[in-house]
Amino acid sequence: MQNKGKFGLNKIASILAVIIGAMAVFAGGKVLLGTLPDYYLIDWLPIYNFIIGAVSIFFSALMIWKNNAYAMPAILGTFGLHAIVMVILQTAYREVVAPDSIMAMTVRLVVWAIILILMLIQRRKKS
Repeated sequence: MQNKGKFGLNKIASILAVIIGAMAVFAGGKVLLGTLPDYYLIDWLPIYNFIIGAVSIFFSALMIWKNNAYAMPAILGTFGLHAIVMVILQTAYREVVAPDSIMAMTVRLVVWAIILILMLIQRRKKS
């Protein structure tokens, strides 16, 4: 019996990846287009947000949706990059980073952790 039409956990995870990616593209894109926030801006952070958001939408979410072999590496890579950026923000930029940036990165980490958990549950169900 095939599960071709089944809406599995990977589909939910993929939709979450698109949503959180779109939020990052919007936040980074807004700044890159000249709408500056009313707080100190770390120069490279909007670029990071825009790029990782686009990768989340056009690569990670697609791999997750298709349940591709690259889905798990994409999830782990995205989560890992966000974790590294969070550590950098909390250490090297601790005195100047905006609370909004810390909150956004926290939300991204939580959502990618949920995506990871969904995929692990799905993988466990299959085996």
